[in-house]
Amino acid sequence: MSDIETLPMNSVSELGARSKAASRVLASVSTSQKNSALQMAAESVLDSAEGILDGNQKDVDTAREMNVDELTIDRLQLTEKRIRSMAEGLRKVTALPDPVGEIVDDWTRPNGLKIRRVRVPLGVVAVIYENRPNVTSDTFGLCLKSGNSALLRGSSAAINSNSAIVGALQCALSQAGLPSDSVLLVEDTSHETAIKFMQLNGYVDCLIPRGGRSLIESIRENATVPYVIDGDGNCHVYVDEHADFSQGIEILVNAKTQRPTVCNAAESLVVHASVAQSFLPLAVKALQGVEFVGDEISQKIVPEIAAATDDDFSTEYLDLKLSVKVVDSLGDAIDHINETGSGHSEAIITSDVANAEEFSMRVDAAAVLVNASTRFVDGEEFGFGAEIGISTQKLHARGPMGLEQLTTNKYIVNGMGHIRG
Repeated sequence: MSDIETLPMNSVSELGARSKAASRVLASVSTSQKNSALQMAAESVLDSAEGILDGNQKDVDTAREMNVDELTIDRLQLTEKRIRSMAEGLRKVTALPDPVGEIVDDWTRPNGLKIRRVRVPLGVVAVIYENRPNVTSDTFGLCLKSGNSALLRGSSAAINSNSAIVGALQCALSQAGLPSDSVLLVEDTSHETAIKFMQLNGYVDCLIPRGGRSLIESIRENATVPYVIDGDGNCHVYVDEHADFSQGIEILVNAKTQRPTVCNAAESLVVHASVAQSFLPLAVKALQGVEFVGDEISQKIVPEIAAATDDDFSTEYLDLKLSVKVVDSLGDAIDHINETGSGHSEAIITSDVANAEEFSMRVDAAAVLVNASTRFVDGEEFGFGAEIGISTQKLHARGPMGLEQLTTNKYIVNGMGHIRG
């Protein structure tokens, strides 16, 4: 009798065991097989659009009954356009190079041993996430292409949407001759089950949380499996004394308002004191509908700016709200960002090459942008295809996590009867 047969049906442990079994099959599946399955998955998502939208509408209706704010509903809601984007995301992953089996490097030792370092799948990638059902297809696509099985636990708010999407993906896997268990959804969204999900030792090889601070804190407190933190995005835009104002305003507006509910949206504006008197009024005027909170200097320059608390400078708002800090030097800006930032994405607006270089080297973040919006820190924008998350830690991955980041290394050593003396 197998271990799976001895586990309670559809328990988290049983799902973990099924996912592990599927991962062992996927590890040796050819690139052409994976690409064929991804193409079928894209078609299946489109063919299942009506059912997916019906499920999503139930989730949206429930959210509105619970008086959930519209920005959160925007993260939850699917449309025909967004479903087409999900399918297109799967097709884009199909076109990406397969990292599995890539020889990272190779060398021969003086004794004749030949050593290769090769990329191999992680195994079971577990993702726990909130609200955004497109994460379901994005995660599946990246996991399948990198030879991993995907074990998913979405939020109760999106359970009907996620169930419908996973159903479509599993149908495509079966048609492609691959294990349908290559993607599995934990449908019990209770807190107790979430904790068990974080503790699937022996099954989960890497856990990736995608959500707010409370989820990240729960991971740090409860997880016993290896994890990569997709943490807060308290992203800053620093306007240097050598900034081009027109360029700075355009970048700031894009970083803050293009989609304020995502982790790479700007949450804090830092301005050099020598240009604050001129720049801040322009920024406030350009960012219509944005609530500003700031330090005493910024309040004196623009009376519409309310007083900020110490916590405001460290907060990921995910809303139309922005903290403002005026600093006396580039060094002060860097210190403020390193003290209050979350290690996600930080931008500088400057025409001074030396200042840009110093900022880029000294700011401690997964991504630093020079004269560009923080919204570019994204797997697709980086050319990775859909991302599985943006890591704000330093091991084993940092920044947008694409296919490469879903693999690990294996050393293959070839000898000719070698023994060690």
